[in-house]
Amino acid sequence: MLNPKLHLNPKLFDTDVEQKATRDGYGEALVALGEADKRVVALTADLAESTRTEAFATKFPERFFECGVAEQNMAAIAAGLAVTGKIPFISSYATFSPGKNLETIRTTIIYNNANVKIAGHHSGIMTGPDGATHQATEDIAIMRALPDVQVVVPCDAIEAKKATMAAGTYVGPVYLRFTRDKTPLITTEDTPFDGTVQQFWVTDHPVVTIFATGYMLMYALLAAKELEGEGISVIVANVASIKPLDEATVLSLVQESGAAVTVEDHQVMGGLGGLIAEVCAKNHPVPMEFIGLQNTFGESGKPAELIEKYGMGKESIKQAVKKVIERKK
Repeated sequence: MLNPKLHLNPKLFDTDVEQKATRDGYGEALVALGEADKRVVALTADLAESTRTEAFATKFPERFFECGVAEQNMAAIAAGLAVTGKIPFISSYATFSPGKNLETIRTTIIYNNANVKIAGHHSGIMTGPDGATHQATEDIAIMRALPDVQVVVPCDAIEAKKATMAAGTYVGPVYLRFTRDKTPLITTEDTPFDGTVQQFWVTDHPVVTIFATGYMLMYALLAAKELEGEGISVIVANVASIKPLDEATVLSLVQESGAAVTVEDHQVMGGLGGLIAEVCAKNHPVPMEFIGLQNTFGESGKPAELIEKYGMGKESIKQAVKKVIERKK
């Protein structure tokens, strides 16, 4: 069942569940941060509307910098602003930032531990019809490989707002990952957000732990609900903070169930799947299955169709759970 302690959306499984894009939560938080702290500034690479930076630009035009189609310059300018005491948020599509401007981010922001927040939008195959060139499916791997940077992937718009607010008060570089299309609101304003791995679906005597990140958490919860009806008990854990990872809770959950399935809209290599596998391999090896892109680019199509094509939907998650149970035997 849904964890009652987390005050999750009681209408989560309704057909008319409210939906909102995670990028909207980012835009709301950016304005709130700007109101609370005059050091907050925003930069974008000709994508103010798409990245929901537009509201900040309207309210604080003197603290908004339109860099044009020049993502490398945007990252370098932000690093300079951070050195002067500002708190810069840079926004673009994730294929361009941290994709195109990776070297500049690495050298000017991360290497110098500059207090810059990097917002990567339109991530994953959820970007849909724009196709592989605009579907960032390797950005988590890129960013988590860099030293001393936090990587956060919110599950819905409400968590996105909380994550952005938290990033604004943290001193140091942060990567925030957002999607374009609307997705169900899983959490509520009362759901705590503290960077720990949280059990969104709880049960007695679990046989598998499903670790999910981002909006894919919804598919994991749908799978868990149906599996319960089939007599298969699983835990579903929300991994919003990829880095730093709450390793203690991860290990506790895999020790409890004895098997794991990871779920993400990203390459399984280097993403959440690779991350959980690394932790388990070092501390408590268990059978694992991985839901995500399997060494392939996405293609152009409707997000829901792509989720099914690449074996990332509810039924695929259920099959992975049943497969990993067999491997336990």
